[in-house]
Amino acid sequence: MAEAYIVAAVRTAGGRKGGKLSGWHPADLAAQVLNALVERTGADPALVDDVIMGCVSQVGEQAGNVARNAILASRLPESVPGTSVDRQCGSSQQALHFAAQAVMSGAMDIVIAAGVESMTRVPMGLSSQLPAKNGFGVPKSPGIETRYPGVQFSQFTGAEMIARKYDLSREQLDAYALQSHHRAIAATKAGRFTAEILPVEVRTADGANGEMHTTDEGIRYDATLESIGSVKLIAEGGRVTAASASQICDGAAGLMVVNEAGLKKLGVKPLARVHSMTVIGHDPVVMLEAPLPATEVALKRAGLRISDIDLFEVNEAFAPVPLAWLKATGADPERLNVHGGAIALGHPLGGSGAKLMTTLVHALHTHGKRYGLQTMCEGGGLANVTIIERL
Repeated sequence: MAEAYIVAAVRTAGGRKGGKLSGWHPADLAAQVLNALVERTGADPALVDDVIMGCVSQVGEQAGNVARNAILASRLPESVPGTSVDRQCGSSQQALHFAAQAVMSGAMDIVIAAGVESMTRVPMGLSSQLPAKNGFGVPKSPGIETRYPGVQFSQFTGAEMIARKYDLSREQLDAYALQSHHRAIAATKAGRFTAEILPVEVRTADGANGEMHTTDEGIRYDATLESIGSVKLIAEGGRVTAASASQICDGAAGLMVVNEAGLKKLGVKPLARVHSMTVIGHDPVVMLEAPLPATEVALKRAGLRISDIDLFEVNEAFAPVPLAWLKATGADPERLNVHGGAIALGHPLGGSGAKLMTTLVHALHTHGKRYGLQTMCEGGGLANVTIIERL
């Protein structure tokens, strides 16, 4: 079977809710990423066989197949098709899996895997809340109610359940949150993100001012344990706060994925090879625990041990997730989210899978490491795991 290679990886810097990317229509923002991938590889845009784009809230400005709309807003020709994927927070990681599977099968040679989410313009939950408020029902069907009577599926409840199950205190969660900011600050000051970030124009509700957005907006340079510890608990008697959860974020990211034929067509050198892909279903009530068993499955399939992996990107949806993952896997914490994570950098939902993979690819090159593993928790009790090898 053919291999799947990543030949370009790029992301926008994260934008806060109502911040520097809030004036961008998500299709236009994603189009900037598509253009950049073509520019960075020098590819004839007509050679792109497909664009697969992750997006969670596919309503409003993100409705109507945002992947195709991003193509029509880009410099790619009309002949390039596109489709949108919703595997919740793992949407664009799944887009990468679909892209890799397409080129490995030989059905396609050059595919773009991308993701976008404007959480300012399309707030989280809008795709379910808006129909419910207007009498068009809710996602939980009678069949699901029969199987899970009285259960309200909630990521917030899941985060608290994990914190208790793995005996993670409020103090541990706060300390991890501070570490995320400190690592993101260090990476930013050292220029670790420069190669992966695509500068885009600052656009807010007031319009554009000619400034370029090049730095993740959510990093709190003045964060301390005291300031994080002063944040109110999300649930009474709980352990998680907004400070130990991922930040609402606007952003887009993408990767160009090719096989050997694609490499020849483009005449480029690969950055990384997709070594292994895994996705599993798990408990939808706890919801966020799936990355733990998924990692075990992925390593077994890949014939690798946890110690063989040089760098990990585990999405910081909530601090209990990466901390529980560390306990379960025995991974070296110094290899985890070395440049910070979503607590500091933001979590643009459907854009995060491609965002984390972009960071992982570049971090492997920056640090001269071989293997990287990415995983993230996803609504419904799902998790993707991707293992790559730097080339």
